[in-house]
Amino acid sequence: MSPHADRVHALAALAVRVGANVQPGQIVGVSSAPGKEELTRAVARAAYRAGARWVDVFTFDDLVKRERLLHASEETLEYVPPWLHDRLRWLSDERAARVSLSGPQAYGAFDDVDPARAGRDLLPWLPEVNDIVNARTTNWTIVPGPTPGWAQAVYPDLEPSAALEALWAAVERMCRLDEPDPKAAWEARAGELVAAAERLTQRRFDAIRLHGPGTDLTIGLLEGSRWHAATFETADGLRHLPNLPTEEVFTTPDPQRADGVVTMTKPRELFGALVDGIRIEFAGGRAVRIDADRGEATIRGAAGKDDGASRLGELALVDGSGRIGALDTVFHDTLIDENAASHIALGSGLTTGVDSTSAEERMNASSIHVDLMVGSPELDVDGVTHGGEHVPVLRAGAWRV
Repeated sequence: MSPHADRVHALAALAVRVGANVQPGQIVGVSSAPGKEELTRAVARAAYRAGARWVDVFTFDDLVKRERLLHASEETLEYVPPWLHDRLRWLSDERAARVSLSGPQAYGAFDDVDPARAGRDLLPWLPEVNDIVNARTTNWTIVPGPTPGWAQAVYPDLEPSAALEALWAAVERMCRLDEPDPKAAWEARAGELVAAAERLTQRRFDAIRLHGPGTDLTIGLLEGSRWHAATFETADGLRHLPNLPTEEVFTTPDPQRADGVVTMTKPRELFGALVDGIRIEFAGGRAVRIDADRGEATIRGAAGKDDGASRLGELALVDGSGRIGALDTVFHDTLIDENAASHIALGSGLTTGVDSTSAEERMNASSIHVDLMVGSPELDVDGVTHGGEHVPVLRAGAWRV
């Protein structure tokens, strides 16, 4: 038994019972990676105890992907076996539950790979994910899956065992596993986030302005935009928490209205390559200039994937009362880092961020959805009314609405 067995079992139970809310008789799709076997098996155990009919595990190995990026023919890098697409569609058709384990498997594995090549192979990301999320056919969640390699990337100055302990302690804290009743703790936090979303929706702002060091960006909102947080509901009425942890309040913006400049405040791994120091200029909703300190070719390649890839599909605000930002740590995992800071996303919009058919028809469509963290305590957020008045929304991480 590993020294983190109790945490593993607690996290698996949280993912199955609270996050995905697995129901008796459901198929459960699990997405994992090498090094996460203990948590993968614990999730399977928890799912079967919840009455799952079948637990279908898919494991993606970044080190195998590395070999492809280094040695495969250029023209084959975007090939995806049809069965990978079919598997996701099958899970959707079966009204399955889905559990994904996040966190880098082999941090730095793509450091010596040509970023332009890395940007062509999006796996394990598949565009069907966007379709399934928007169709609300599966109850799903993503939870972090700590590994020794990931721990060393986050805490490079610690010995391996100490680094893994530190990462598990952070995950325990941010996932509220340190509470006597984690489910009740998440219900309380979800209630706070949903209340903030409802207040923002009621204001019916025309746009949101982000302004701070290196950033002055005004993002238009659709007339039918609504703010959403924490809890989703499937088309069949099953409530679930897609992200554990979650601290964001988000909406789907108008893809035709984004003007100004924005600077990324946290690095992130994108399709296997590290990107950092991204600066994007928007005009008329489209990213017209992209620079980066690292991984410039990768982010430019992503933004060029299709017509919607250079436009915004999400705007998310994160206040300072959450548990992740207070840790003041870059975790090199989008699930965690995006919930530490306000962010925008290039690519596909989310139907949960709109409340009308006309708005859904106007939201952005793309094969990608790339979150970029732009928030910091120094970033001010204003709501812009239809009359042009600027109303404080976030100041120093505190809600003003």
